[in-house]
Formats: sequence, structure tokens, C-alpha cells
Amino acid sequence: MVNNSFHILLASIFSVLVAGTFQAHANENQLSAEEQAQGWELLFNGSDLSHWRNFKQKDLNEKWVVVDGTMKLSGKGGGDIMTRKSYRNFDLRLEWNISEGGNSGIFILVDEAGDKIYSRAPEIQILDNERHLDRMIDSHRSGSLYDMVPSHPSSHRPAGQWNQVRIKFVDGFLEVWQNEVKTVNITLGDSAWETLLDASKFGGGVMGLFSDFEGFGEGREGHIGLQDHSDPVSFRNLKILPLD
Repeated sequence: MVNNSFHILLASIFSVLVAGTFQAHANENQLSAEEQAQGWELLFNGSDLSHWRNFKQKDLNEKWVVVDGTMKLSGKGGGDIMTRKSYRNFDLRLEWNISEGGNSGIFILVDEAGDKIYSRAPEIQILDNERHLDRMIDSHRSGSLYDMVPSHPSSHRPAGQWNQVRIKFVDGFLEVWQNEVKTVNITLGDSAWETLLDASKFGGGVMGLFSDFEGFGEGREGHIGLQDHSDPVSFRNLKILPLD
């Protein structure tokens, strides 16, 4: 009798866990009724990549794939990608999961005037802060405005875990949160921005080694981009609310 009761209890617990896991996955890459009413747009629905194309290309490289409801860069050579649609003012939410020792990034205000996706577009860094060498530079850690504004170390979760990012941009004012910790709060083009820009590679700083970033951060409308830094990286729950 005791054994039967124990087995029934185990079966019940297992059923609850399975149901909870299924429900969690069922809610991924979807908009709630409230979000739909507010005007949110899905950038990835869990089954296709129709909202994306490669930088300066019409189509998407086959190395960008859908795996178990995630958007994944599966190998080297996938190239940097961008949304087909451009945005001016917006609230962007997504989750990322980087491979061990990996590096990637999220670009905003992407245009195709420069040679590279990062020529003019600010980047929110994605990084394995425990293993990648860029961890030695504060403004190169995940959640940072790359090479300009460092994130707080407490905002990062290790490689293999999902990290949540929110990026809000309104009339030049940029705010970023990583795992609900605010990491960036700056206005593009103001004096604080210009000081940081001048000291960065994008402003020709770092001993003047970089000089190919004319117009960096000057745009006020553009595409959302994801970086191929030759490391596997996955994304899910990508959604955006236009604020115009």
C-alpha cells in the first residue's frame, strides 16, 4: 500500500513537471492578447526566419536556422543579419544564449551605408563573461554599449543560460536592461555621448587605430541586427513595440 501510494505520488509529480515544462515552451515566441492589442510585433515566431535577411543581401544565409523553437547561428559563415523592417522609436525585448567562450551582439539603427553592419550602428554586447578574453575590458562585457558604456557584472548569466535584454530607444535616448538590471542610460549625440565616442574605436580613439566609422550613431532610424562573430549563439522571444 505504501509502495503504491509512493508510486502514485511520483507519477503525479512527474505529470506536473512535464505539464509545466510543456506550458513554458508553449508560451515561447508568442504575443499575449494584451501585447497584440498594444501593437507588439514578433520578430521570430519559433518556426521561420522570414523577418530577417543578411546585411546587404536579399536573403538569409543557411547557417542561420531554427532549432527547437530558437533562432540559432549554427556555424561560421552565417554573416551578420538584420530585420527586413526598420524602426525609429521602439521597445525591443529578446533572450540570448551564448556558447562557451562565445561573442555576439545586438545592433540598433542599422543602415547599409557603411561597409560593415557595425560601421554606423551601436551594439549591445553579447559575451561569455567568464571565458572570452574581451571580459578584460569592462565595456566589452555582455549588456554593455560596446566599447562605450560598461554594464554591471551582476547583470550577466553564464554561457548556456538564457539572458533577457530590453532595449528602449526614443528620440535619441537609449536605455538598456540585462536580466532586469539597467546597464545603459545615455542620449546619442549629447556631450556625454561625444566624450565616450571620442575615446572609443568608433571615434578614432584607441591610439587612432580605427577610422572607418564615419556617421557612427548619428542615425535615428534603422534596422535591428544580430552579429555573427563566428560563435554559436541562440535567440528566442524576439519582439518589438514601435513607439512612433
